[in-house]
Amino acid sequence: MGWLSMPLSSMHPHSTPKAYLDAQLTYERVIDEPAEAEGEGGPLPSRKGLRVIASSCLRNKVYYAAVAPTTDGVDGPVFAVVCLVRWNPRAKDGYVFAYKDMDETAGPNEAECPERILALLSPTQNHSALQWRRRCIRNLARPTAKLEDGMRIRFASPIKFTDGYEGQEFFVRKRGRKTALAISEHGSARYRVTNMARMSFSVVPQTKVHRTVF
Repeated sequence: MGWLSMPLSSMHPHSTPKAYLDAQLTYERVIDEPAEAEGEGGPLPSRKGLRVIASSCLRNKVYYAAVAPTTDGVDGPVFAVVCLVRWNPRAKDGYVFAYKDMDETAGPNEAECPERILALLSPTQNHSALQWRRRCIRNLARPTAKLEDGMRIRFASPIKFTDGYEGQEFFVRKRGRKTALAISEHGSARYRVTNMARMSFSVVPQTKVHRTVF
């Protein structure tokens, strides 16, 4: 499936990508196929749908969810849904939100699903899904990088922020437990990235010029 884009009005009453996708993946519909139980007027219609059990939208970039198919209110095997997300509330064309959805059997490239969601998934024999789950587990086990104040880092791919700025290299600014990013060595911190220490980045060596003392 390709990307689906929309203005904020089309997301109503939801105001965030996570809330909108939770609602899209939670529904119940009556289908023509009759259920086994019969009422006085003949076979009862069957109700099928989906239910989001837990979800997360990391950095408003990737949405992960544990989803259960339902039949007449009974949950089936829980599987993972992954949605690529584009979120820009200040988009000049008004299309602030776009997403592309797939399930784990498609073998998504994105594999940072939170542990609490992975733990809810039912056992599967699907090879692509198993490979994806293993990659997620490996990423969860990856050591968290230590970010130091003044460090210059380069992300594996550019990051686009809600004000439209897109960049790949930043300077780390530490203020207590809070970490932010600046786009220049002496500039003020303007950007924050959720779970940044687990993202793929490299440290850019910096040449320090020391004052000569006579």
